[in-house]
Amino acid sequence: MNTQKSKVVSVVARKHFKFLGFALGKNGNGVHIRAHGQSLAKAKKKLKELTSRSQGRNVRQVMEKVKIYIRGWLGYFYVADIKRILQSWNEWLRRRLRMYIWKQWKEPKTKVQNLRKLGIPEWQAYQWGNSRLGYWRVAGSPVLSRSITNKKLVQAGYYDFPAQYEHLRKLHLCG
Repeated sequence: MNTQKSKVVSVVARKHFKFLGFALGKNGNGVHIRAHGQSLAKAKKKLKELTSRSQGRNVRQVMEKVKIYIRGWLGYFYVADIKRILQSWNEWLRRRLRMYIWKQWKEPKTKVQNLRKLGIPEWQAYQWGNSRLGYWRVAGSPVLSRSITNKKLVQAGYYDFPAQYEHLRKLHLCG
């Protein structure tokens, strides 16, 4: 007998009850379905692997792999109450993709040229292109947020999964 899977606990106990990746939560409105913490951690770890900077792939290919994974994951977990979690993941994932792009530019000269192409003033492009800050730090900078905008990421193939989650929830509630 597997003691991890066979036990008696309260179904609203936050950390102990897990069934097929889901758990039940309790708030002022009553009981609701949520994704279990282990399921969320596993999904975020997979997203981190998919957006690893050392893959040597085009960012569009990475976005496509992330899209395929997220679509399947949402197809299973859309019944759970995970709106806020998906919004925070969305911000985190966009920053990871900016970091991925920044690393692909490699040389300071290339970084400066690409920032200029994206509309950043020359002095600021030079300043940030020659920065010694780490990839993650630069990815969160205002310069990359202004140059590699959310709109440009969507045009490049970024999948807006919180919007898809809302769409699936509406279909589920109406159907």
